[in-house]
Amino acid sequence: MFLSVPLKSLISSFKENGLKIVLVTGVFDVLHHEHQNFLLAAKKLGDLLIVGIESDKRVSELKGPKRPVNNAQCRMNNLKKWGIADEMFILPENMGEKAVQVKVIGEIQPDYLAVSSHTPFLQEKQKIVEKFGGQLKVVHKQNPEVSTTKILNKN
Repeated sequence: MFLSVPLKSLISSFKENGLKIVLVTGVFDVLHHEHQNFLLAAKKLGDLLIVGIESDKRVSELKGPKRPVNNAQCRMNNLKKWGIADEMFILPENMGEKAVQVKVIGEIQPDYLAVSSHTPFLQEKQKIVEKFGGQLKVVHKQNPEVSTTKILNKN
């Protein structure tokens, strides 16, 4: 439903071979070293790191009307340059709805949903991922000195 056929096939292949799938989601607008640290920590959990990138509409809802700075395709291209994530896709615009979150997690069925310490709604996300046999793992402690918002406010 949300994933491309090649990505679904790749996920199936990894699962059939007993390999671990890690999912992270986020905005990843103006990339900085804390994003990199987070993704590197998430990648250590498994064999396939999939990144779900928030849609432009959802970023505006979450961060305000002047965001995102970079559109979703640009954000995905910028992340690809780092070579950390194995696969990426753009999350549905209505990802804030619990039913949509359940559908996306259900399609991927990650072994791990990797998050940062400041990720909102941790308990709700944990329940969803556990419903499909996965675990929620906090892999990165937020550094309050570094964020895209702080970087943008300095300019």
